[in-house]
Amino acid sequence: MSRSEGAGFTVAGGDATALADQISAGAMTCAEAMAAAIAAACDRESYGAICQLEAELGMAAASALDKERRDDPNRFAVRPFAGVPTLAKDLGGPFKGFPVRAGSRLIDRPDPSADSDLAERFRNAGFNLFGLTTSPEFGLSLSSEPARGPLCRNPLDPSRTAGGSSGGAACAVALGIVALAHATDAGGSIRVPAACCGLVGLKPTRGTIPAGPGFANHLGGIASELAVCRSVRDVSQLFDQLRGRAKGPYADPSREDRPKRRLRIGVLSDTGTLYPTESGRLEAVVSAVRVAEADGHEVVPIEWSALEASVASSSRVFADIVSVNLASLADTLKLDLRQAEPLSLAFAERGRALSAPELWQTLSADVHISRNLWTLFESIDCLLTPMLACAPPPLGSFSTDHSDTELHLQKMAAFAPLASLANVSGFPALTLPFGCDRDGLPLPIQIFARMGEETTLFRLASRLEAEDRWRHPYAVAGLAA
Repeated sequence: MSRSEGAGFTVAGGDATALADQISAGAMTCAEAMAAAIAAACDRESYGAICQLEAELGMAAASALDKERRDDPNRFAVRPFAGVPTLAKDLGGPFKGFPVRAGSRLIDRPDPSADSDLAERFRNAGFNLFGLTTSPEFGLSLSSEPARGPLCRNPLDPSRTAGGSSGGAACAVALGIVALAHATDAGGSIRVPAACCGLVGLKPTRGTIPAGPGFANHLGGIASELAVCRSVRDVSQLFDQLRGRAKGPYADPSREDRPKRRLRIGVLSDTGTLYPTESGRLEAVVSAVRVAEADGHEVVPIEWSALEASVASSSRVFADIVSVNLASLADTLKLDLRQAEPLSLAFAERGRALSAPELWQTLSADVHISRNLWTLFESIDCLLTPMLACAPPPLGSFSTDHSDTELHLQKMAAFAPLASLANVSGFPALTLPFGCDRDGLPLPIQIFARMGEETTLFRLASRLEAEDRWRHPYAVAGLAA
């Protein structure tokens, strides 16, 4: 059966499912797919998506898969993304053969001796890795402009940011170098870059995706790993391949397929100060609501006051956890952060200044935020909001050459007001483009669902995606027209 059979739509410019189908049908070999991706990476190098290119590793892995296809076709056939090239983020993981430097000149670690649990699942699904994507130093920014380079540009407008901290991943996928790329999300770092570049990004339910054996990217539960994608069907199938049996510090959420009844879709009111109406962000939500209502779903108005305190508190929880984490990382690796970017040093000092009682209050706030969302979702199945407050800003808007952590946090919260709410609460949230503004830049929306109910997100997002309000300007490398 074709991997895309029954999907009901095709993706302009292609996606990972289409590329996997082409390889499966024998239209191209895994080596040919990898060669096309490497050629695209070299041709579009000026965008700064990739910070480490390992062409030989990629070609070797592709050749090994081609051999498997000849020698053990049954094993090859069960890999849903067999032969599809991809990239890992320079943060999270690790993937064997690709030493993570977290965008910093201070980290020079040897190649990891083994894959993480998640990396192993990526490979088992059939993906071929050939490089790492650009991330800001220690993932502390919503733009990917590390001092060590490269500077990552938005493929839709090279003067603007591609987002962060998974900006390199989003840039590579939007450029068609790869059809999807590994990414991480601790405060919007999958969803914000996806939103900036016209892609689909899911922050999964806490505990769904494995982060072992080190669990270093859990950040007290606020971080998740997955990918940025070009279609809802890609993220849905990838999620099924990677999820479950996380063997970690959180319960493995069950995924229950709810009956396809009418959804109760919450829409926030009185958020004009967060999302200026002239930016078109609210209009995209209104358009999505009209589609949902036409399909028979119920729209439930939600007062902003029901979430306001949780949103404000989630920004503070995020700030405290990433600060303490960076201070701990510096101590563990014996990093001299005086040689780091000024903002990284400031965040570490902020973390060291937090007392144990203050950190305990932060962790307690995390629990209460999650409970508040559970209470809200007693009356709704999902919550529909804008993803960003404005178009991707110019490069340099989230500079890291200063030590004002509060200013930096305020700027990030103003750009993506509800991003960290999903991380801190543990609830899943997905972004996808739903139209474009006068400059041709995407108008991304965000959908929240209950813990463990990613199927609700995929159901609604697939329906909205079928409206065809956004077209990818770059085709996936190697994909036949």
